[in-house]
Amino acid sequence: MTITKGYRTLVAEAMAEVKTYSIADVQARFGQPGLQLVDIRDVRELQAEGTMPGSYHAPRGMLEFWVDPESPYHKKVFADEGKEFVLFCGAGWRSALAAKTLQDMGMRNVAHIDGGFTEWVKQGGPTETLEARKAKKA
Repeated sequence: MTITKGYRTLVAEAMAEVKTYSIADVQARFGQPGLQLVDIRDVRELQAEGTMPGSYHAPRGMLEFWVDPESPYHKKVFADEGKEFVLFCGAGWRSALAAKTLQDMGMRNVAHIDGGFTEWVKQGGPTETLEARKAKKA
């Protein structure tokens, strides 16, 4: 099998079309009501590394289904047009591709974080474990 367009090209094309925020951009808006961080990593990554406080977990494999109001899997959080949904993954590649897909679906209030969760942690961004998140909800 010959790959005619590799992941690097796909990510570069997505990055050219989606709004990309730096860690500093997101830290400056962190906790504001108009910002909804969306962690698209696999749940095993969240279990191992934690996540950003206040983020919503929407696994990459379900994202399109959760966003689409006509899907039986739709999540109401994505219906709030007053929010900007800022996606993040581990390094910023999956989130760029996912943001591009959501734009292709018609969303205009979507962006992603350059460097992802890895860069967030490296730059001292706050994190929480899944256990701490569950304890807050209890």
